[in-house]
Amino acid sequence: MKSTFPKNAVRLLSIFTLLQASLILSASPVVRAESRGLSCHLLPELFRIYLANHYQIHQINDEIKSRTVTQYIKMFDGSKMMLLDEDVKEIQKQLVGQFDVLFQGECPLLKLVSQKVILRAKENQAFVKAFVADKNYKLDENVDLDMDSDRRGYFKTKAEKEAFLKKFVYFQMLNYALTNTKLDESKKQLNHRYELIIKRLEEREKEDLVNLFANAFAVSLDPHSSYLSKKNLEEFEIQMKLSLEGIGAVLSSEDGYTVIEEVIPGGGADRSKQLRPKDKILSVAQDTGPSVNVMDMDLSDVVRMIRGKKGTKVSLTVLRQGGEKTERFEVVIVRDKIAMKDQEARISYEDRIIKGKKQRLAVIDLPSFYGEGRNGTKSAFRDIKTLIEEATKKDPKKDPVSGVVLNLWRNGGGLLDDAVKISGLFIRKGGVVATQNTRKEVEVLSDDNEDVSFNGPMIVLTSRLSASASEILAGALKDYHRALIVGGDHTFGKGTVQVVNQLPGDLGAIKVTTGMFFLPSGNSTQHMGVASDITLPSIYSQDDIGEKELDYSLKSQKISPFLSDESNTPKPNQHWMPVSSSLVTGLAAKSKARIDKEPKFAEILKEIESNKKNRRMIRLAEIRSKDKDEKKKNGGKEKNRADEVKDAERPYINESLNILADWISEI
Repeated sequence: MKSTFPKNAVRLLSIFTLLQASLILSASPVVRAESRGLSCHLLPELFRIYLANHYQIHQINDEIKSRTVTQYIKMFDGSKMMLLDEDVKEIQKQLVGQFDVLFQGECPLLKLVSQKVILRAKENQAFVKAFVADKNYKLDENVDLDMDSDRRGYFKTKAEKEAFLKKFVYFQMLNYALTNTKLDESKKQLNHRYELIIKRLEEREKEDLVNLFANAFAVSLDPHSSYLSKKNLEEFEIQMKLSLEGIGAVLSSEDGYTVIEEVIPGGGADRSKQLRPKDKILSVAQDTGPSVNVMDMDLSDVVRMIRGKKGTKVSLTVLRQGGEKTERFEVVIVRDKIAMKDQEARISYEDRIIKGKKQRLAVIDLPSFYGEGRNGTKSAFRDIKTLIEEATKKDPKKDPVSGVVLNLWRNGGGLLDDAVKISGLFIRKGGVVATQNTRKEVEVLSDDNEDVSFNGPMIVLTSRLSASASEILAGALKDYHRALIVGGDHTFGKGTVQVVNQLPGDLGAIKVTTGMFFLPSGNSTQHMGVASDITLPSIYSQDDIGEKELDYSLKSQKISPFLSDESNTPKPNQHWMPVSSSLVTGLAAKSKARIDKEPKFAEILKEIESNKKNRRMIRLAEIRSKDKDEKKKNGGKEKNRADEVKDAERPYINESLNILADWISEI
């Protein structure tokens, strides 16, 4: 099938997906090979390239100007603990008002933000130093700390900011106390911490300001477009090759915290079974070395601390919020490369008595849509096909499986080709996914193989952690009424296509959103992803997880449906029960009756309710109490957090099997 994307760039389904795509680069000063880093006079042409290639936004208006300045400020003061509201209004007025000058390649105003932030940072440092030096200073653990910067906004006055800083200092000092650091040493380390913040701000060179502003402009278009400086491009390429010797997690910076966004299957963090999305890293220690506080530290610096040689250990102090109690715990992870073997699909079987007869059901776990490229021998598609053949093989000692649960609960995406081919194992033939580019040209990727590897009842288990390729597979099977979607309220909802193109010399690269994905029904996966037919209570179904929660996320669109009449029409002797609304209603009612009586789901519902009440709130007394509880023995054994996290997924597997058994009983 002819592609609308030339071959000189990378189209991204997720951060770990390599596909051929394009970017149109016009002849301009920005492409001069002799350039040494991005400079101010190159910004206008760089902006024009973004606008020429972006999926929806093609010109600068007042909203884009305001967004750019907002993001630029956020890059200096994401936690909103330095600038005052009056500072932000002044900066917005000056930078937005002079944006046309910036677009002409004149950047004297870029220093305005850094200079103001440095001034306020010095004020913070002086206040904190005086506060902890007071002879009457005493750690107050009976405070609540609201770390939701969007909710509280910028402080109106210095007094308001200093009242918050007091609470924040208590939190920082408590973290030192929990590592058995003496009070005088804690004060010394805290003062040094604030001195380092100022030092890093002052050391930012002019080129760094230009890079930040270029990235602020890109991010103002949508959350997945960005400018990659030479240094950040090197980091990106390491991640794309899955060769990063670290903990195996995607990190982001939010409100001054380093946040776990995604745990990569096959990495050290995944094997530890202790981390989950939205956990916050407070400090990092190398093997038996001292723990270094990483709050308010640049994300790139935190990444370098976490990365290390294969086989070495890194210790993370992690904060988990939103449950019944704020938790603070230690995680020791052995650094390693992402192991393909740990990403591989695997199958397990369970017997159920259905209509008085023992029947085998299969659970296929697919952590990611992995592969070794078009010429490689290893792929998710080949492995799934082999497992299906194993499960459906007639054997004198065991019957073929009566139904399948495909587990995509934590599958963050991967290779698009494999998602299309895996869809084809369960339908005859037809369009699976389409992309529409900036010129409104539509390309449909289809399964052309008429063979069906499995024609029995099938459930796809998803959550808001299921993204990109997972959404395409689940969405296609839902649109063709081939599978029942069970799990969280909906999948992640990332339905856009990104292109990365490296610029000449030391200019880095640009990443820009150039298209959108669409399911056979013509609906995009953007924002709402794929909704479950039967919804199960999930701790991941919360407001801070999902595409629609990101700044400037593009609105979902529709195209004409491309459903194939042949796709859901079985060959002779290949009969399955298409998913109907009446089937869903009946199965959902039975599922709800079980969930209402299931203690595990009662615990999950309790945690969900607590998440809503305590979201982004830090309660110092709870951290101290939880820390004491963790240090106590329970029956002579330490609490096994790895087993706890592993067991958390089991209720969803069990209920999916229950629903599958109900479905089979109706055939």
